[in-house]
Amino acid sequence: MIFLWGSFVVVSFFSDPMGFISYLGFANSNSGTALSWALALLIVILYCFSAAKISEVKYYMFRMDRLKVVTIFAAVFAGIMEEIIYRKWIMDYLNSHDFSIIWQVILSGLAFGIIHLMWGIKNIKAGINAFISTSLLGFALAIVYLVSERSLAPCIVAHFIITALIEPGLLIAAKKDKLGYW
Repeated sequence: MIFLWGSFVVVSFFSDPMGFISYLGFANSNSGTALSWALALLIVILYCFSAAKISEVKYYMFRMDRLKVVTIFAAVFAGIMEEIIYRKWIMDYLNSHDFSIIWQVILSGLAFGIIHLMWGIKNIKAGINAFISTSLLGFALAIVYLVSERSLAPCIVAHFIITALIEPGLLIAAKKDKLGYW
């Protein structure tokens, strides 16, 4: 999946670099609001603090090794593509069909949580935990997207940081079958 997403990002970037950067919200006129960046930072801190309750996440959060390097590359592509899909495409589609802001946040967050059910392939408790925690993250990032005046930039940066920091520990914890209910 990451290879496919990475290919999409690379092709999109090289076919129209400035257009793609602008689409993501990293152009000066569309980079979000100060409040959206502050909310994104708060979400990063709270989500990573919560995830650090898993000992492997805490241990690997700031440790640099090969797994972390691979995770950083994956975090770039996942952060971009998941925010395009779950914030930009879903929320903008719902907005264009007159869904309320509340429904945009709820449906975007639930869709984000559903895709993370894959953590439950080996352990149903891990899947339920992943669904709940990523749905909450999805709701929060949806709010950031709205506060940013629909710029993806703060969402992408927050998503990238969270994934880069906690994913190695989550992978190790999953391998050790230590992911369960909250």
